[in-house]
Amino acid sequence: MLSKCRVTVLRRSLDQELIVEFLDSTYADMKPCESFSDGQEFLVEKLFRPPDGFCSWAWADIRHVIARVASGGEMPGMRRGGVEIAGCTDWFRPVLFKIERVE
Repeated sequence: MLSKCRVTVLRRSLDQELIVEFLDSTYADMKPCESFSDGQEFLVEKLFRPPDGFCSWAWADIRHVIARVASGGEMPGMRRGGVEIAGCTDWFRPVLFKIERVE
């Protein structure tokens, strides 16, 4: 049986050094990801469908971690069971998520 999971946006950031080094000037005014807000929470009730309003690119990046947590898997070394950290792969403006099992 799969558990529900809560996905919380821990932090949105911007890597200005990478932007300057790799992107052309049209991206000079880039801001942190606008799809999420810090502290925003989502409840995942159906493992293979993102919650309403969840970025499809971020979902593709973290769904395997959600599947592990929902199925009872544990990440070695985490202080709390049923909790993992994952992130989207937009390395210019990454978003970090906390994924926790909801019993």
